[in-house]
Amino acid sequence: MIRSMTGYGRCQDTVAGKDITVEIKSVNHRYFEFSAKVTRGYGFIEDKVKALVQSMVSRGKIDVYISIQSVDDGAVVVELNGSLADGYVAALRELAERCDLRNDISVATVSRYSDIFNVRRAPEDEEAIWEAVKSVLLRAIDSFISMRETEGQKLLADVESRLDSILCAVAEVEARSPETLAAYRERLRQKIEELLGDAKVDEQRLLTECAIFADRIAVDEETVRLRSHIDQFRAILRSDEPVGRKLDFLVQEINRETNTIGSKAQNTDVAHIVVSVKAEIEKIREQIQNIE
Repeated sequence: MIRSMTGYGRCQDTVAGKDITVEIKSVNHRYFEFSAKVTRGYGFIEDKVKALVQSMVSRGKIDVYISIQSVDDGAVVVELNGSLADGYVAALRELAERCDLRNDISVATVSRYSDIFNVRRAPEDEEAIWEAVKSVLLRAIDSFISMRETEGQKLLADVESRLDSILCAVAEVEARSPETLAAYRERLRQKIEELLGDAKVDEQRLLTECAIFADRIAVDEETVRLRSHIDQFRAILRSDEPVGRKLDFLVQEINRETNTIGSKAQNTDVAHIVVSVKAEIEKIREQIQNIE
């Protein structure tokens, strides 16, 4: 299924005592470009996040934001800096003696010096954390891909309609080719008659000139290839794998055949048709830049 490279997905859940929020978004990019912002202290999951996203998304500039917060304080450890606490107590006693003050040092007094405590996160099971994050990340990616697919179907419908317009234009060019040749033959006959007056026109020579002209303006080979390219284009659009780069190459081939038809055009109507086809090709080119 065709996917757009633009998408957004979000999921929030509480798993294994962690409140986890994952957001993923993307915009157009020629290749896969990834960046992640993860809550401080959990950077060890970034490589795994990238590997998982890349296994499911092939192109685009991907930004992932992951917030991990503990639901309770069980994971926090408070440690006493004993030597620093001893230093404060000794200093307070010296102060009492030096200034003849009542020595009323208590735990409450010393605890006001917050730097005697070291607050740190208890060691956590990195694999368990990754599994918790992974479960939320997968749901965010599903939402993200679903949006990409929805946008992709809109792109598909637009491109298909433009391909139909090109095929209609090709049929019109093919229909006008005999008219162009007939008009050329009549103009050539009139010129020869003007030059020769009452002299008889050499029909054989006239046929030869017309044949040369017909060969020069013939576009049947180009229109056949153009139809073939469009058939291939549509087949690729229905592929289950990423197709953006293939389509980009094929639209160049469609444009090349159209340019050749334009260079052979000896009819203003055909020239106008070619201009309209090139406009449709350019719009298709713009659309497929957003296809994964």
